[in-house]
Amino acid sequence: MKPTFHAEPLEEIELSLLLEGVFRATGHDFRAYTRATIRRRVLHAVAAEGLRTISALQGQVLRDPAAMQRLRETLAINVTGMFRDPTFFQALREQVIPTLRTHPFIRVWHAGCSTGEEVYSLAILLSEAGLLERTRLYATDMHAPALGVARQGIYPAAKMNAYEAAYQDAGGQADFRRYFTWQYDHALVRADLRQPIIWGQHNLATDSSFNEFHLILCRNVLIYFTRPLQDHVKALLHDSLTPFGILALGRHETMDFSVHAPRFECLNLTEKLYRRVG
Repeated sequence: MKPTFHAEPLEEIELSLLLEGVFRATGHDFRAYTRATIRRRVLHAVAAEGLRTISALQGQVLRDPAAMQRLRETLAINVTGMFRDPTFFQALREQVIPTLRTHPFIRVWHAGCSTGEEVYSLAILLSEAGLLERTRLYATDMHAPALGVARQGIYPAAKMNAYEAAYQDAGGQADFRRYFTWQYDHALVRADLRQPIIWGQHNLATDSSFNEFHLILCRNVLIYFTRPLQDHVKALLHDSLTPFGILALGRHETMDFSVHAPRFECLNLTEKLYRRVG
């Protein structure tokens, strides 16, 4: 009897070849992102480029650097906001800040920082706790255009009312607007909040650890990764923490069922705060 072969759907083969091509051409690795998310974004790119197939998109991006840049911007996932999930920042105030106070100098890594709103939120929180002057914040993302926005620290004034409400829900007591310089229809983050932040490109899928941190935020990033890549990143984050350092994941992410779970103690199950213990 002849063996039965189950042909992989053509679109799935095209998608795999495209992602492999992007990785080999640019070093940006989307191959282990969840398939449904990547497929949806690739098909959007196909339509936006006026093409009909993923194979046609592959041919175009490998020959046209501008098309490759557009595809990378489409594949990058940048969803953020100041004091996003206010109860998370409230938990930082109550459970993490007291621990950070015990260190003479504090190192924080915000991995997958996108356009920077949550990094500046943390800077405001640390400033209000009197800790910003002895903190170095490292904010990284694989997406250069997002980092460009983050470095500038300029955001639409139209979003400030929502950000102010989130700040207050997170326990903020000060005048939120004093943290910005207002320029017509935009708000510039105050210079003293921008000064302690080092911005840089870093790919969680392929790059290594670069320091030891007392606090790492990697929120709403792992949900886009397959389980093997999640485990790889969790190992990287563990190795990047100081002993008893604290890791913050997104609300829909967890250390449960991971091979690295025994290496962490859960501090807050709802807000996904973990302490390195192993």
